[in-house]
Amino acid sequence: MTSTPFPFTAVVGQDDLRLALLLNAVSPAVGGVLVRGEKGTAKSTAVRALSALLPAVAVVPGCRFSCSPGAPDPGCPDGPHEPGTATERPSRMVELPVGASEDRLVGALDIERALAEGVKAFEPGLLADAHRGILYVDEVNLLHDHLVDLLLDAAAMGASYVEREGVSVRHASKFLLVGTMNPEEGELRPQLLDRFGLTVEVSASREPDQRVEVVRRRLAHDDDPAGFAARWADEEAAVRARIVAARELLPSVTLGDAALRQIAATCAAFEVDGMRADIVMARTATALAAWAGRTDVLAEDVRRAALLALPHRRRRNPFDAPGLDEDKLDETLEEFGDQGEDDPDPDPAPGPDGPGGGGGRPPEQGPQGGADDTGVPPEAGTGDEPGPAPAGGGAGERSAVRAAEPFRTKVLSVPGLGEGAAGRRSRARTEHGRTTGARRPRGALTKLHLAATVQAAAPHQRERGRAGRGLVVRRDDLRQATREGREGNLVLFVVDASGSMAARQRMSAVKGAVLSLLLDAYQRRDKVGLVTFRGSAADVALPPTSSVDAAAARLESLPTGGRTPLAAGLLKAHEVLRVERLRDPARRALVVVVTDGRATGGVEPVALAERAARLFAAEGTASVVVDCESGPIRLGLAGRLAGELGGTAVTLDELRADSIAGLVKDVRDTGTRRAA
Repeated sequence: MTSTPFPFTAVVGQDDLRLALLLNAVSPAVGGVLVRGEKGTAKSTAVRALSALLPAVAVVPGCRFSCSPGAPDPGCPDGPHEPGTATERPSRMVELPVGASEDRLVGALDIERALAEGVKAFEPGLLADAHRGILYVDEVNLLHDHLVDLLLDAAAMGASYVEREGVSVRHASKFLLVGTMNPEEGELRPQLLDRFGLTVEVSASREPDQRVEVVRRRLAHDDDPAGFAARWADEEAAVRARIVAARELLPSVTLGDAALRQIAATCAAFEVDGMRADIVMARTATALAAWAGRTDVLAEDVRRAALLALPHRRRRNPFDAPGLDEDKLDETLEEFGDQGEDDPDPDPAPGPDGPGGGGGRPPEQGPQGGADDTGVPPEAGTGDEPGPAPAGGGAGERSAVRAAEPFRTKVLSVPGLGEGAAGRRSRARTEHGRTTGARRPRGALTKLHLAATVQAAAPHQRERGRAGRGLVVRRDDLRQATREGREGNLVLFVVDASGSMAARQRMSAVKGAVLSLLLDAYQRRDKVGLVTFRGSAADVALPPTSSVDAAAARLESLPTGGRTPLAAGLLKAHEVLRVERLRDPARRALVVVVTDGRATGGVEPVALAERAARLFAAEGTASVVVDCESGPIRLGLAGRLAGELGGTAVTLDELRADSIAGLVKDVRDTGTRRAA
């Protein structure tokens, strides 16, 4: 890996990304950038290259918190700082790993010394290292929610607080926050999306000439990093000087009443929640004016600010595609504009590569799922088609139908107490939650149980020679608090797509039910997977992933038809779970089988399905069967399947939140009986 970063000005295209980064370099108060896009689109390259453009930072010599010599932080843990000489260091880019602990992010306090000596011995974390620089989080959507909350709080307040049992440390932490993510690997919650000032959608160019230039520059840099950087040194110096000039000009920029009215009207027209969007747009428009070398904010600055600050704030659930209706935006700006005859329509402000660069429209995204709005004609017949049909198509296959409107479901939880990743579904031992007991710490102490620690130390005070009022505490006395919270699970959907499920109205309701459960899984921070079976085999339509919108898209385009290889579907699901346990043994699974319980095709299909179901029961896998059987005469096959699985059965009507008050209890009771 080379030590010479790829030059920022050598990045081909990606005007929106570069402009958003530069605006935050000019005014960190904008609130950072979230970069969304497919893999291999120079997201990380552009972010890492930005740090080389930022001016050097003057710091107090020896201060671990990078205090400014001109205005040191009065509450700095290394302070107070006396007036003295300053030293300069390059601006830092600090990277937060996805698997980082809370102590690594905010810093660690020595609890033993704090209790025994009253000393605030503090080891700074990444938030201190990033002060007055860049904090970069790659794959921010995979970061634990409580860590995202901590770093966003620090970014908003400009300070980090470390609290440990009444002992607190505060230090300044102002940084440019940049997160990158691939939406295919899961979405951020809307509350977290809103905390990023700007969001940019990036994708690879489809122009052959531009792709050729990307490859040419990448190869040239890899062959001779220093020589390649030298060829771009003049361009880098020009952008660096422009950032400095824009920072100096920023306090002189005037945000007039006309621009403020346009900002407020735009946020109201697009129905964004809260007032953060208005504030971010105002700061972004001001930074755009300073970047263009102007002291007044124009309508074009407001327009660009809207395109960067609003699209991600309009998402209400993970199935909504981000974006902004530009025609509606232009109409709103024109209606609330206040330009006189002496104030002509301004030309676009220059971007990083000249006029028109950056701030453009995010890539168009159509409705997810791929199904058209016209639907398909109703199909006659609901039974299995005669003769086997291949899983990928063949005789009896029907076109996909759209899902019915989703509804709110009651929670389905895994019985027992897990230790998986933090989430909101099933009970688990977690780092955050209500305290349930104490134990000796394994490794570093993170959550002190004060009462248990005092109780452990009290009997030994005389032999330890206690003379004063203070308690003599040894490391062996420290007790870690055990806490109970909620974990996220793997919710594996096993969906029957056979001919017996193929009636249009029936399959639409089934898809609506699964879509509702997917929304619930998104809110509870689960991983999801999708196995379908029809014809003569089963397919893994979606391997376990955190991207529930990908699961929804696969579900929407799911065709139906053919026989019902129920055993094949269950065996395929069992194999998916086996592999997933090797990858993530702590994450427990909940299998949701959506079927009418019929099994056809092959020799003794019902007996095969029952034997496959007993594999789940033997391993104690929690399961729910959503019974899709309809009509006045019901065979009760889904209930029989649930019994073999060791789970519970629920009808489509009972799946609704107001109809299944006892379902969670049933699932837990079943698990308890199975454990006994």
